Amino acid sequence: MSKIEKTFKKLKQQGKKAFIPYIMAGDPDVEKTIENVRLLEECGADIIELGVPFSDPLADGPTIQRAAERALAAGVTLKKLIQLVSEIRTFSQVPIVLMTYYNPIFKYGDERFVTDAVQAGVDGIIVPDLPPDEAQKLIGASHSRNLDTIFLIAPTTTEKRLKTIVKASRGFVYYISITGITGSKLVLHETFKEHLALIRSLTAKPVAVGFGISTPDEAYTVSRLADGVIVGSAIVKKLHEKPEEAKGFILRLNEAIKGQ
Repeated sequence: MSKIEKTFKKLKQQGKKAFIPYIMAGDPDVEKTIENVRLLEECGADIIELGVPFSDPLADGPTIQRAAERALAAGVTLKKLIQLVSEIRTFSQVPIVLMTYYNPIFKYGDERFVTDAVQAGVDGIIVPDLPPDEAQKLIGASHSRNLDTIFLIAPTTTEKRLKTIVKASRGFVYYISITGITGSKLVLHETFKEHLALIRSLTAKPVAVGFGISTPDEAYTVSRLADGVIVGSAIVKKLHEKPEEAKGFILRLNEAIKGQ
């Protein structure tokens, strides 16, 4: 059982849901990223998602795009990010998931990337632009080294497609709550509940929901239906624009998700 799976199992036994914050690694620099990881763990993060800066982030909205630009300007690469995870592991054992587009992995080399990532202490990967049908090499390398592969499900995903995605996913299944980019406004229709129910009928794996969740109230609503809640753009924006308010905001998100 992977560290991510153990985390969800423990939370389920406690009757709680997972708080999964996202930040862009290297925004605005490596040192600040380390500070932010410490802050997220202090505020109750169960799993931390680290974004890999990329020049053409097709799934990301303006907030995360700008964060990626700042990280790239600071010289952050996938190799440096993996080294950063090694440094984080000197003080934290919170599960870490890298969210990266496939191009940096392709350039790095699938096998070498997985080997280096696992050695550094990475627990899972999300690759938004790599469908499971085309990810067999990466999936094989990852699963042989106990690195969880987490694939995305959209509100428009068909039942046939769902079966392929949940089979390839390990750690948890990532459900995108909206048909849009990160940072878009959250609107939950009745079909949201129906689609989650369909996913649960096809897999016992935990389901975490992300995209568009920007307030504690929204996080609470989603947490009543999902096993985990992913919050990215709202945290990235707060850390960049109003860092003095970030801790209180992140604490409120965690409290809402945990039902405290």
